[in-house]
Amino acid sequence: MRIRRVVTTREGGVSKPPYDSFNLGDHVGDDPRAVAANRRRLAEGIGLAPDRLVWMEQVHGRTVATVDGPQEGPLEATDAVVTATPGLALVVLTADCVPVLLGDPEAGVVAAAHAGRVGARVGIIPATLAAMRDAGAHLENIEVLLGPAVCGQCYEVPADMRDDVERHLPGSAAKTRSGKPALDLRAGLWQQLADAGVGKVGVDPRCTVEERSLFSHRRTPGTGRLAGVVWIDA
Repeated sequence: MRIRRVVTTREGGVSKPPYDSFNLGDHVGDDPRAVAANRRRLAEGIGLAPDRLVWMEQVHGRTVATVDGPQEGPLEATDAVVTATPGLALVVLTADCVPVLLGDPEAGVVAAAHAGRVGARVGIIPATLAAMRDAGAHLENIEVLLGPAVCGQCYEVPADMRDDVERHLPGSAAKTRSGKPALDLRAGLWQQLADAGVGKVGVDPRCTVEERSLFSHRRTPGTGRLAGVVWIDA
């Protein structure tokens, strides 16, 4: 089966500043009509009907939902979603957190996960992998994309926070360019996935803070949201 993955940028939408222009988040204060129009454009751009996109109410937790068809609205208090249904696109929204797009092309199982500092610390990715296994996936066949996110050189945090996350997500401790304590969540997630036996992990190296074509809450509080999307070709 062919697994498709897409990560959007700020370009190509109708939202006005500070959400310009392809904001896909409906919880950031943008005009709901603009968000709805952008979501329709996203669906059209990937060749699916709008109701074939599955959205989440992301809360920085470790709850994973498994779905087999279109949903009435966003999945309540959910930070990862799994499906084995072709033509059903799973969407994760981010603006510095890590969008994690997973798929087993042999079993035909895909997942999208929202891995911010809190979610990564409490184990959203191990929970996602467990749900994928329950749906028939095999760890050695899973291919993962870690999408654009704040990089370790830009994600300064207090030293005690860095050390706490490192205890739960080894490999995530980092330093900024000036030597201050920081976190590199993609590095920690890469290590976690590799240690779990996942077959292939790719990293989009773009930093949301540095790359102006991407939304970044740390750079511009109150901005829009990017979408990471994964689906199985019908």
